[in-house]
Amino acid sequence: MQFLPLPPSRPVRVALVGFGNAGRIFHAPLIAGVPGLELASVVSSKPAAVLAEWPQVAVVTQPTQAFDDPSIDLVVIATSNESHFPLAQAALLAGKHVLVDKPCTVTLAQTEALLALARERGLVFTVFQNRRFDADFLTLQKVIHSGVLGRIVHFESHFDRYRPVVPDRWREQPLPGSGLWFDLGAHLVDQALLLFGMPQSIALDTACQRDGAQVNDYFHAQLRYGDRHPDLRVILHASALVPAMGPRFVVHGTLGSFVKYGLDVQEDALKAGGRPQWGVPDGWGVDPQAATITTYPQGQLHTQVVPPVAGHYCAVYAALVARLRGQQAAPEVTTTQVWADMALLAAGQSSAALGAPVALPPEAPQAVISG
Repeated sequence: MQFLPLPPSRPVRVALVGFGNAGRIFHAPLIAGVPGLELASVVSSKPAAVLAEWPQVAVVTQPTQAFDDPSIDLVVIATSNESHFPLAQAALLAGKHVLVDKPCTVTLAQTEALLALARERGLVFTVFQNRRFDADFLTLQKVIHSGVLGRIVHFESHFDRYRPVVPDRWREQPLPGSGLWFDLGAHLVDQALLLFGMPQSIALDTACQRDGAQVNDYFHAQLRYGDRHPDLRVILHASALVPAMGPRFVVHGTLGSFVKYGLDVQEDALKAGGRPQWGVPDGWGVDPQAATITTYPQGQLHTQVVPPVAGHYCAVYAALVARLRGQQAAPEVTTTQVWADMALLAAGQSSAALGAPVALPPEAPQAVISG
């Protein structure tokens, strides 16, 4: 079925499924901050909590109530990873465009089924990869593309935290899609794929390091690129037990190095109640901790601060509005990228179980690719 754009004369009406941390802290404020989107309804078992922050929205208790509403254009799924597939499938079958919080699903087969269904129904299906718009990652992309580092030979990406007490939440329970690899790993995988494309293989080591941990709270992944980038080494790492934080990014090239400390500030700003506005120059997403580049012009060591690029998570939703209105060819995260992210997460999971590297398929099946 052919995709039919929505008219630009009215807002894109959104139903948000889930009002836990992801829905409350990230999705609701970002939806509200993008012109052309309207947060019309929220699916939650706690209507008072929703209405305290968003008194203008309708609150329903069952996802089917939102899916059956003919006025809803877009369904955003911000629930537990295990529930992504059945909820997204039901929304697509109801004729709704869908954005799912990362990771897309808990298996590659589930992701492929949703991509194929969306293509069959002429609907947009995408995944929320907000950390493409971290300030430090945008700055790093700009630096790499400038060529100042030369050919990249070593890329190390850390997302470490110090959270020694295991919280009582679904992410810490032995459920499909739980654990740090499917949580923070989904961010690091997506960023690496944007920079370097699909690797030839992945070797993943995971561990449960905190007292009482039931799922992985540590991972260390190594990506190899074969003949395409024979000398490139990519390391993705995260741990919940790091009291003394090291660099967020360490990148070495044939001409120089890029080093960045500190995490993007947008998550903390949203947790503090921040309400970003897309297109408004208000200082949102400005990183207070600049990166450095070290080079050796004329054989002399030279280190300089990199002018930071401001981040903005609203960009994911702004691109989605443009796609739904037919103003651009694809959402921010394309179907091919949705597939690649899930393929690499799944391969990593297999590698950790086997204790050996796992090869990656070179490309997505044509049946699931629609742009």
